[in-house]
Amino acid sequence: MASAEPAGFALVYERTVNGNQDLYVAPAGGGPERRITDHPATDGLPRWSRDGQSILFGSERSGNWQLYAVGPRGGEPRRLRQNEWREWQLDGSPDGRAIAFLSNKEGAEYLITMDLASGSERVLARHGRNSILGNPTWSPDGRRIVFSSNWKIGHAIYLVNADGTGEQRLTAYRRGGCEPRFSPDGRKVLYVSRGYLSKGASRLVEHDLETGEEKVLVDWPALNYNPVYSPDQSEVAFTSNITGDWVIYRQRLSDGRSWRVTFGPGAARAPDYRPVRPGR
Repeated sequence: MASAEPAGFALVYERTVNGNQDLYVAPAGGGPERRITDHPATDGLPRWSRDGQSILFGSERSGNWQLYAVGPRGGEPRRLRQNEWREWQLDGSPDGRAIAFLSNKEGAEYLITMDLASGSERVLARHGRNSILGNPTWSPDGRRIVFSSNWKIGHAIYLVNADGTGEQRLTAYRRGGCEPRFSPDGRKVLYVSRGYLSKGASRLVEHDLETGEEKVLVDWPALNYNPVYSPDQSEVAFTSNITGDWVIYRQRLSDGRSWRVTFGPGAARAPDYRPVRPGR
């Protein structure tokens, strides 16, 4: 495959090999992948820190989902919190001082942020005892967080200010939404849309936060998930099962051309671009 990689871009993702899910890093344009975690328990949902110097992820290695960080070349992961609750799906703030994540500390799942220096917490969203939340992501300016929730009618996309105020639903009723990610310029949110009647397929939709207009970026006849913009906003990476297995692809936004990133046996999912170029 000819490389179409923007210089220096790398992807971290989860891959399952022989029943064991760990984290891997590879050049976005294709090339040898490097395994960065190696544990019999499940490691998943990796996110680069905003300075590109560490990878945040969730793991069941303690017997329950907990929050960890590891360097881009691997090594012993550092545990960010230690408790008996399920805590996962984390994202680091743009200034590197805090994380947003999901916790069931109070029984129901809810969205909180934690200051990494002091350990102080702030609850941003509670949606009821039976609610399922997902994929919190900070805006580039650190002022808002986007997430999904099945509160009330179906799964949908929500925005909330980083101080816990101003929560609003972003997607329309009768249209499902999950796995949202901000664009690097903060003007758009990319998310997965399945609708309530779709079966076996999902679309990747870009929502303009100023106008409310939406544009379908990926409409393959498959389950398409885990979308994320490249740092220069020239393309998106995502997961699709269009081949029958979970594979990571990139798609250029200017012309819609796509490239396959991962090959070989084992499902690969949940990609995230390194936010800075090596050497900077």
